[in-house]
Amino acid sequence: MLRGLDIRDMLLIDRLELMFQPGLNVLTGETGAGKSILLDSLGFVLGWRGRADLVRQGAEQGEVTAWFDLSPNHPARAVLDEAGLPQSDELILRRINSGDGRKTAFVNDRRTSGEVLRALSDTLVELHGQHDDRGLLNPRGHMALLDQFAGAEVALAGTRAAWRAAAVARKQLAEAETALAALRAEEEFLRHAISEFDTLDPQPGEEAELDSARRRMQGAERIREGIVSALNALGGQGAEGQMGDAARWLDGAASEAEGMLDAPIEALGRALDALGEAEQGVSTCLDALEFDAYALEFTEERLFAIRALARKHSVQPDDLSGFADGLRTRIEALDAGAADLSRLHGAVEDSGAAYDTAALRLGELRRAAAARLDVAMAAELAPLKMERAVFATEITPADPGPDGRDTVSFTVATNPGAPAGQLGRIASGGELSRFLLALKVCLTRAATGLTMIFDEIDRGVGGATADAVGRRLSALAEGQQVLVVTHSPQVAALGQHHWRVEKTVSGDVTTSNVIPLNPDQRIDEIARMLSGDTVTDEARGAAAKLLAG
Repeated sequence: MLRGLDIRDMLLIDRLELMFQPGLNVLTGETGAGKSILLDSLGFVLGWRGRADLVRQGAEQGEVTAWFDLSPNHPARAVLDEAGLPQSDELILRRINSGDGRKTAFVNDRRTSGEVLRALSDTLVELHGQHDDRGLLNPRGHMALLDQFAGAEVALAGTRAAWRAAAVARKQLAEAETALAALRAEEEFLRHAISEFDTLDPQPGEEAELDSARRRMQGAERIREGIVSALNALGGQGAEGQMGDAARWLDGAASEAEGMLDAPIEALGRALDALGEAEQGVSTCLDALEFDAYALEFTEERLFAIRALARKHSVQPDDLSGFADGLRTRIEALDAGAADLSRLHGAVEDSGAAYDTAALRLGELRRAAAARLDVAMAAELAPLKMERAVFATEITPADPGPDGRDTVSFTVATNPGAPAGQLGRIASGGELSRFLLALKVCLTRAATGLTMIFDEIDRGVGGATADAVGRRLSALAEGQQVLVVTHSPQVAALGQHHWRVEKTVSGDVTTSNVIPLNPDQRIDEIARMLSGDTVTDEARGAAAKLLAG
């Protein structure tokens, strides 16, 4: 419920603070007094898109603050939770409009965006006017209104969930069919490539090993002849033989050399030992370099085959094994594709059947609710002096969608035998006001937490009809808050709380003000509404009778 509104430096308002009450609140005043300014200011703090030039002339900035009472289960609390904003039993909205057009919004003293304000406003306030196109007159919103009246939230949520599930199933099937078609287009290539991989069977690291072995064998061919020559030079026909001969000759002469050959003989022995080690090492190396010419040919052929396969598929040689695994996975997917498609076709059929069931159930709820709504509207139109008008909720088949298979439209025929048509095109101004009011009474649920604002919805009606409109507004306000901007004395007289909007001119400055009226002031205001500028005693008497009911 809207508890208060504080407006500073907005349009013609210098400073204004209003405290609203539960029930029916009425605002009256002469044309041009500034009633629309109040709605513009309220719309501004609620984040509604409206006129841009809101700051009062000469002021640096304009500011509007509105505060609301929130019940424990008020839907605004969910918006606050999602936005990460603090909450309590009182919700304070504040918005500032600077002279250069910049706007800054706060919720419970926490800065926020206009989008959050608009999300909150959807749970706080409904504005309805004679030319309302936000729901009642817009056929695109009729289905939502009927679903609300039907209490079809669960069925609608189930239908939307079934639609999403069916859409997912259809998407998965389409993707699988596309992927399978692509695989089939390259099936010959895949199977040939896998055959090549299976035949060659390259292993990670094998290319480096083959390359090393190839270089080693190629090097062995180049150096083996020199190593054989070196071994021959070291062996018995070479250095070893000559040094052996020298050792024997020296041993023969040592006995007569009186010790002079002992050291040379020892050194020669060490040299023979070292020469033996060298010969053994060279022989071992020669054995290691021994290879079969076929081994080199095989190594080169396999090395070149691996490298050629890597170039063919544009991968590194060490990645060939993983690449082959990927090809095998695609072939496995191809081989399993038919079975998978069958499963996905079954999922599409099952999800489609589930959607059909949910949409059928939702349609049945809507048709039953439409019949109840038509009866309820007939009952509401009679007190509004439109007992001969016919309201009908038309439900026609539509293409399947998340909201079912129905199109909903509110139609009216204002006189017997007259053709029916869309609500906004058939009814005249005064009739439209009453249709809107009757619809709102029928569609509004108790304890919604919404403040409903009716902006001159009674325009174009008077007398007993205006009285009937006022009484329906009064009934609508039972248990909740309704604000009415009106020029009708019959409607104003039924208000539980009454404010007069007036405009004053001081010098070159024009300002608007809103004054709460006491019982005597209400008589004068309603008398003015009845008689015009000159308020007579007869008008006051008539006003008193209206207030007395």
